Amino acid sequence: MGKPLRIQKEDERRIENLRRRLKIANKVDILRVGIDLLEKEADRRERILRWKRSTALVAKTSRKVNADFRLCSSLKRS
Repeated sequence: MGKPLRIQKEDERRIENLRRRLKIANKVDILRVGIDLLEKEADRRERILRWKRSTALVAKTSRKVNADFRLCSSLKRS
């Protein structure tokens, strides 16, 4: 069994309020839901950082390829 958390009175009130609003049986389930949401947000932020790094790596090459296609395009604008 884990150690009990030291929760401030204000936090206790907020947890209890959420428990009633969301109709969740236990206080610990409220904390688990919060942790799940935080983990998803952390995963999302890490994924965005990976996308930014990837696009930065290929941006120069991508511009060059796109420029090549523009030169040969049959749909040139006047």
